[in-house]
Amino acid sequence: MERYLRKRLDGRYEIQEIIGVGGMAVVYKAHDIQENRTVAVKILKSEFVSNQEFLRRFKNESKAIAMLSHPNIVKVYDVSFGDLIQYIVMEYIEGITLKEYIERQGSLRWKDAVHFTIQILRALQHAHDKGIVHRDVKPQNIMVLPDGGVKVTDFGIARFARSDQRTITDKAIGSVHYISPEQARGEKTDEKSDIYSVGVMLYEMITGQMPFQAESAVSVAIMQLQREPKNPSEINGSIPEGLEQITMHAMQKTPERRYQSSAEMLCDLDAFRKDPAITFGYTYFVDDSPTKFVGTVPDKAEIVTEEPEEQEKGSIIPILTGVAVTFVLALVVLGIIFIPKFLNGSTAEIPCPNFVGMRYDEILGNKEYTDNFKFEDEWDHSSEYEKNYVFEQSEKEGEKLKKGAKITLYISMGESSKQVPDVHNMSESAAVSELKNNGFKNFKVIETPDEDVEKGLVIKTDPLRSTVVEADTNITVTIYISSGKPEKKVAVPDVVGMTEADAKKKLESENLKVKVMETQLTKNDKFYPVGTVAMQSPDNSKKDALEGDEITIYVCSGYKFNLSVDLPMDYTDTFYLALYEDGVLFKEGDKVDKTVLMTYVFKDLVSKKEVCELTVKISDNGKEWFNLYDVTVNNKTGREPQFEDPATGKYTPAGNEESSVPIIGEVE
Repeated sequence: MERYLRKRLDGRYEIQEIIGVGGMAVVYKAHDIQENRTVAVKILKSEFVSNQEFLRRFKNESKAIAMLSHPNIVKVYDVSFGDLIQYIVMEYIEGITLKEYIERQGSLRWKDAVHFTIQILRALQHAHDKGIVHRDVKPQNIMVLPDGGVKVTDFGIARFARSDQRTITDKAIGSVHYISPEQARGEKTDEKSDIYSVGVMLYEMITGQMPFQAESAVSVAIMQLQREPKNPSEINGSIPEGLEQITMHAMQKTPERRYQSSAEMLCDLDAFRKDPAITFGYTYFVDDSPTKFVGTVPDKAEIVTEEPEEQEKGSIIPILTGVAVTFVLALVVLGIIFIPKFLNGSTAEIPCPNFVGMRYDEILGNKEYTDNFKFEDEWDHSSEYEKNYVFEQSEKEGEKLKKGAKITLYISMGESSKQVPDVHNMSESAAVSELKNNGFKNFKVIETPDEDVEKGLVIKTDPLRSTVVEADTNITVTIYISSGKPEKKVAVPDVVGMTEADAKKKLESENLKVKVMETQLTKNDKFYPVGTVAMQSPDNSKKDALEGDEITIYVCSGYKFNLSVDLPMDYTDTFYLALYEDGVLFKEGDKVDKTVLMTYVFKDLVSKKEVCELTVKISDNGKEWFNLYDVTVNNKTGREPQFEDPATGKYTPAGNEESSVPIIGEVE
């Protein structure tokens, strides 16, 4: 039982705890993550999974249960018929069972008993109107809510759990204290069986006792068949006579003598509630053919009826007279039938055709059929044959019939209801195809994110799978398709100033993609060491982004400077230029024309600090000139360029065109 705890069924129902254990199923409290609500999940025990007959009945009953919608019936949200697990998802009820309530209170006030019984009967009336008989009505299957309301649960379980055998055993019958006599005999049951069970519950509520008690289930069942219960007023003298009459009328052993419907019993209860002094003219437990048991009661008791007593001798003459009259009438009837046949000869007989599967209008339009037979039609719903087609006939195919014989044809009105198929985890096209195959024509597709269902597959339908709907309605089925996992927003971290490695690690930890670009800065840009992030896009002024979005980081690859060299007109030879940063040569061998604009990128040394010294050396046929600069990369002003005359060792300010020293422009 505990193997499902903390598991998720169909990726949707998270099992939390066990809240009930029955003979055939275990009920769990669970969380429906799609609808964000608490539900009760009833899972059939594993020993029933391999029973094909049981599974067939379970599926059929589940279809019927899905049709119920009443405030006094526990709602069924979903059902699943897997190979290894079958379960029903129901409304989760906060409350206790009526059985627990009775045990706590003892006998109930008759007003409370009537209040509960009316709600139970309303629920059963709704079910009976849908053609569903509960067959396991008992206080254990009634939930009492804190506000005094009740909810009936476990519809249909008793029906398909009932053994087909007609003997009574402890194993075959679970709730023998509440079953009707016809259930105990294994006979066909209908809504009047539920009414009997309601009568037993009402008896228990107003007396605090069950009408029949014994050590074994077989003994209790025999008492249901054989004995009469005490009148409730013998146990509790305060019970009004009218309520006692209602209770005992519901518990009549013969179904024909009980209330014939929930509505009848509700009518009497309503009249009693308005006037507790009212009485009803019912007589009880009059049994013209009482049952008795022959011999001792075995484990499987065989129930027989009492033989009529020997007729008195005086009654023989009337009986013989009746037999004689009957014999004479029979001779007259036989003469009427056979004398015309003897006089006229035998009539030709025609084999009955097979009309099943044919359209009714085609049969009526065929003179071969209409000349030989008379047709009567009966219309009913059929899940196998389309509207206007014959699905059954009164006479068998090939049976010899006289000309003009009457044949009743049963014509399909189409399905009365149909079930929404399970298309979970199918593609959209496959789901639509499956729905069409099941008679649905109108569809609406909605995409929605889902944590567990793969993109492009069906999450659910509305109405839900296994829901039974009216067949002749043009209902629209909404198909919810997964658009993938829901998008999550994340705050974009500020990684400017971090190293490339640290920035990537930080962004990827937020499930963001990273694109790296190199950038060269100028002296007008803010200083960032080479290898660090100088900017990002989008920046962190955008408060958040979606998981999986791409963030571009721009990593500093060095600083770019424009160096302009301006030489006097009389210098015609080719010059060579070399550059030093803080005294370390990093560039040489460039030819210098009279006027040239060169761009240099300072990578390694300039990345260590904001200000460095740049030395420019110009060579011409063995002559060299040097120019010193303070290169500033954060918009600070450097010192004026100075030139050193190798001959004198003196520095000359830049811009002196009369000097024989070449003029070298500023670093931009």
